[in-house]
Amino acid sequence: MYKAYQIKWCLILSGIFAISTLFLRQGNTVNITIWEYLDYMLRLTFYMSVCWMIHATFILHHISFLTGLSKFIIGHLIGIVVIVVLGRFIASVLPSNHFIDPATPLNNVRSILHAFFAGFILNVICYGAFYSIHTNSELQTSKLENEILEQAHLRAQLLSLQQQISPHFLFNSLSTLNAIAPDHHTKNYIVQLAAVYRYVLNFNEHYLTPLRDELIFIKSYLYIMNQRFDEALQVTIEISEEHLKLMIPPLSLQLLVENAINHNMFSMQQPLHIMIRTDQTPALVVENDHRPKKVLEGGSGTGLGLKNISERYRLLGKTTIDVSADAGKFCVTLPLLPK
Repeated sequence: MYKAYQIKWCLILSGIFAISTLFLRQGNTVNITIWEYLDYMLRLTFYMSVCWMIHATFILHHISFLTGLSKFIIGHLIGIVVIVVLGRFIASVLPSNHFIDPATPLNNVRSILHAFFAGFILNVICYGAFYSIHTNSELQTSKLENEILEQAHLRAQLLSLQQQISPHFLFNSLSTLNAIAPDHHTKNYIVQLAAVYRYVLNFNEHYLTPLRDELIFIKSYLYIMNQRFDEALQVTIEISEEHLKLMIPPLSLQLLVENAINHNMFSMQQPLHIMIRTDQTPALVVENDHRPKKVLEGGSGTGLGLKNISERYRLLGKTTIDVSADAGKFCVTLPLLPK
């Protein structure tokens, strides 16, 4: 429930507070035994640990019926009441010493205010310390996740471009080839290939892209694949108009289609069917026939591409993708993210 660093800081703060308050107490300390020092420090450590856990519970957990201010107020009230009750109970059970007064009844305004003020101070210290430590940890985690996201983004680019010698040079060469191509069919193929590379060259500027743009890209990519496989590759796209403005990580759809082509057996007699659709979750669903090859192209599996997509989703939207394989179908569901 609680992380190691939170428990560590609770003990450190308790020790510092216990030692510092010893110096604030006046009187002759010659006859004070070591047990009395330890007794005082253990009791104070216990009280602070209780306060620490109360405020940690309110800060770390979402409570639907409480807002930020109400959580703050109720957390402090509970902490104060618990400390006052525990303090009176422990003081009545355990013997007093030079540092700890015997339990006094809360029978007048002065004693009540004194007890509640002590509990309030202890709660404020614990809340302030835990909130600062937790906020700093979350900030460090956020910075680390941003760095991981950038690395995952670069890995996705490397996965999608198997030959990275000089993509700009290749794109410029395709433009020249289109100008000198003799027939319309060849020109159209070059245009589609150039569109694929243009999208790939530009995608590293963004972590998310509209589904509309990804579909335009995938249609160019599928045109090229259809020239290679003809009727052996059959792709159906059913995308709702309302979902076109939603976002997905760029090239994630292409990775799924490429996985389906590279890792399944298909032929003209037994085509590979791929369905690309959206649902009302909203999510993008990519489903294909599942007929795994015994020997994969290049000797690689599907794990790396799916892992990369999953990692990017986790860092971008705090969500996960869904992967399932049953009844001869392989299905991947990508959540569609808002802008």
